[in-house]
Amino acid sequence: MAKTLFVVGTGTDVGKTYVSGLLVKGLREAGEKAAYYKAAMSGNQRGPDGRLIPGDGVQVKTMGGISQPVETMCPYVYEPPLSPHLAARLAEEQVDLARVRAGFQALAAEYDYLTMEGSGGILCPLAVDGARELWLADLIRDLDLGCLLVADAGLGTLNAIGLTAFYLRETGIPLRGIVLNHYDPENLMHQDNRQLCQSMTGVPVVACVKTGDRRLDLPPEALKALYE
Repeated sequence: MAKTLFVVGTGTDVGKTYVSGLLVKGLREAGEKAAYYKAAMSGNQRGPDGRLIPGDGVQVKTMGGISQPVETMCPYVYEPPLSPHLAARLAEEQVDLARVRAGFQALAAEYDYLTMEGSGGILCPLAVDGARELWLADLIRDLDLGCLLVADAGLGTLNAIGLTAFYLRETGIPLRGIVLNHYDPENLMHQDNRQLCQSMTGVPVVACVKTGDRRLDLPPEALKALYE
């Protein structure tokens, strides 16, 4: 069975997919058979045949240089650029935990390392349909995953990181590390944010990703240690 890691963000557009691509690339270059998975993707475009293309999956596959078929990367692909629960409601195809779990388990049985990416932030709803609710944290706990938190390195990130780390701790979800994206090593605020978010959460910043980086500044053994 694969060793696994869940990539969660402090919010939307902080770079979860980009970091996921770097993680997968690092594992492949270390000689590991790596795969990527996401429960639900919204804001996707249609191909010439009219079928929706899972854009995040294509990005990770391209960045990571992996052979995994895109079709196995996401069971729910939606067109509107909305929260998954709302996009699902419009598409009349609600996210079902059993189907997501089955896809995850199939990949975990085939690959050595499996990186799963979340949608939005930790409080993202995946399904809200009458009495039935499925939130991102429910999915993480069901699959018994530990998390890597991706955040922007700039202004406001201390609050976002602190609140997300607190929520994960209170809900019993392990946080294994933090990645600061769009990091400028010459920026005093970025340097200070890095130091303070570590002291505030007690969780290490395992990598800082500069804009345009094509690799994680993380040795292979340290990268693999994030997965369990």
